[in-house]
Amino acid sequence: MKKTAVINSNLSRVISQMGHFDKLAIGDAGTPVPEGTEKIDLSVTRGIPAFMDVLNNVLEELEIQKIYLAEEIKTENPDMLKAIQERLPETPIEFITHEELKSDLKDCKAFVRTGEMTPFANIMLESNVVF
Repeated sequence: MKKTAVINSNLSRVISQMGHFDKLAIGDAGTPVPEGTEKIDLSVTRGIPAFMDVLNNVLEELEIQKIYLAEEIKTENPDMLKAIQERLPETPIEFITHEELKSDLKDCKAFVRTGEMTPFANIMLESNVVF
């Protein structure tokens, strides 16, 4: 059995296949996933698992260089924005509209669905190299 941080087999597979500039998205339970984008559904019930729990788990194994957030998170979910910024204080953030974020999911290797039930709890992670 795998003993590193990410033990979900589908999530671990996607992370291990990512290259420089590839994107992985994590979001709330209501995010529409475009046809053609792999959906890794981790949701169990309302709030389980929480968005930040999944993000923290993924960040144990994925090297990132940039994140993308919906502009609307600033006013509609400032607590989540603060949590993300505290977790990734040195990582550049590009704010885009929520519509752009949803549209850009088609370019992600996968979308990870959580049980999060707060608005605009979505992020795209752009991978970096480890060397």
